Amino acid sequence: MSVHYEVAGRRATVRLDRPDVLNALDRPTLEQLALCFRQAAADDRVGVVVLTGTGERAFCTGADLAEQAQFLERPNDYWAWMGHFIAAINAIRDCPKPVVARLNGIVVGGGNELNLACDLAVGVDDAFIRHVGPSRGSLPSGGATQWLPLFVGDRRAREILLLNEEIPMHRALEWGLVSRVVPRAELDATVEALCEALLAKLPEIVRATKAQLDFWKDLSWSLTIRMARDWLTLHAASNEVRAGLEAFEAKRLPDYESLRSRLAAPAEIPIRTAGASGRRCPFCGRGPLPRDTIFCGYCGQPLLGS
Repeated sequence: MSVHYEVAGRRATVRLDRPDVLNALDRPTLEQLALCFRQAAADDRVGVVVLTGTGERAFCTGADLAEQAQFLERPNDYWAWMGHFIAAINAIRDCPKPVVARLNGIVVGGGNELNLACDLAVGVDDAFIRHVGPSRGSLPSGGATQWLPLFVGDRRAREILLLNEEIPMHRALEWGLVSRVVPRAELDATVEALCEALLAKLPEIVRATKAQLDFWKDLSWSLTIRMARDWLTLHAASNEVRAGLEAFEAKRLPDYESLRSRLAAPAEIPIRTAGASGRRCPFCGRGPLPRDTIFCGYCGQPLLGS
């Protein structure tokens, strides 16, 4: 089992248990994660849920890239994988009980999207939050593009998602990514105190309050996630994704300049040459071009009078 579920009193704890890969998310883990939150949602004995990871190194570092590499050969399979990720996020955000993220270590990529799906978060002061999608080959649209502007504002969301720098936990607190930051020795006591405070509230009104608070998150999510799922599937074996996964495996950065040069290189577009007269474009020098064409099929410049 890569996810553990236990109930003590009125508190349920869901714990990711893949510390050897920094609690990364593969398909079985996502399936179990969704199941645990559905179980907590249906159990009226449970009044609050805590989501955390095993160990001290990481809360969660997002998708398991070893599994993601398989989609280079069968990219359409990504559509099903993303469905499991969406189901896990939905199970967390739709849980009628308050969900507290216990951030026991670093929070990266999809791991922060789990965090954003929760209601409150407590982080250890020696950890950080980071998104790496544009650096490593993934569109961060499993919650980050939709919800970070709501949490931290547009400019800071762009800084997080476009620069991909580490956000130390104290800065994450200032920006609104977490609710509390404490020394590691105080993490459990702080989480427990939050849980007790949440349990000292009226459960049906808490459930309705959550539903009202989620309006903007629900709106941005529902308008974008289906297209994000298809975009990610269509690009699961693209040059950029391949470069990112190969670089990760080799423990280096992708060759960004090579990828940019490939985009900037002139495209070799096949041109209909029937009736070609040896005519060439005076702007780009390419040819031969059909006698009757009035625009260059390579560069698009008008050829009237040339």
